[in-house]
Amino acid sequence: MNEKLDIIAIGECLIELSTGDNLTNATVLEKYYGGDTLTTAIAALRLGSKAGFIARIGTDCFQEYLLESWKKEGLDISHVKPVQGTNGLYIISAGKNCETKQFSFYRKKTAATNLSIEDISTEYIQNSSLVYATGITQSLSISARETVKEAFRIAKENNILTAYDPNYTALIWSEDEAKEAFNEIIDLIDIVFLNVKYDSKLIIDSNSIDNTFKYLWDKGISTVIIKSYIDQGYYTGYRGKIEFTKYITNDVVDDTGAGDTFNGAVLHGITSGMTPFKAVNLGAIAAGLQVKKFGAIKSTPYKEEVYKIFKGQDD
Repeated sequence: MNEKLDIIAIGECLIELSTGDNLTNATVLEKYYGGDTLTTAIAALRLGSKAGFIARIGTDCFQEYLLESWKKEGLDISHVKPVQGTNGLYIISAGKNCETKQFSFYRKKTAATNLSIEDISTEYIQNSSLVYATGITQSLSISARETVKEAFRIAKENNILTAYDPNYTALIWSEDEAKEAFNEIIDLIDIVFLNVKYDSKLIIDSNSIDNTFKYLWDKGISTVIIKSYIDQGYYTGYRGKIEFTKYITNDVVDDTGAGDTFNGAVLHGITSGMTPFKAVNLGAIAAGLQVKKFGAIKSTPYKEEVYKIFKGQDD
């Protein structure tokens, strides 16, 4: 692909099976696809960004469905490599207003764990504005951790922005492993997204917003964005200034992938020339719309819907 990309995401894809019913009683599960970095890439793409995906995909019965779905979205998949094996899967029921949410996933020894440095092309990264990865990507395997580090290194050497979200969950690895993975690339990160409940405490052993900003700014990360479920909004720190943006809705049907959708909208905004503060406002709108429906990527909104609200705020 010769056309310059705005965003390249590195990670895994999983099949999503979802229902609004309790999984004990559900007789029908809707099929879609998900994955944290993939959700971010699609969110940015649906807002108008040109996005690419670096991943390994399994040659199972879902391969054709996944590739065709991404082509229809307009996602650049020139660096998605097929490998013998299965694709990951997660099953989710949001329950009533997320109060009885049920979630199970199956991602061990899947095709995605084969992600390696061989999948990274210097030329591909040079032809982009930003490279994005997460702790979820790093958790796939040792080779996946090496892949993220190499991609970020190449990006930094070529003045390409890097963005990262620890996206920590105890379901996939320990706090020590997640912290070690973050610290090995901290010097290569330009933009970081954090969840104050999990990520901030994990990284600096503190839930303090101010301490988190100071620590990460001192480490050279220029843009720090903290998602606070406690305060129902987002704190954005950039060039010594901190602003707070509230969630745009409390009408939550399913929050699966909301944080990843938010990230995608923010990265779309930044690579489109917005300040981080303005981009976070856009992200809040996208995430607010996404949580009103079931599913992750399935519910990710499109440009017209998001920008109608975004532009209306300036009227």
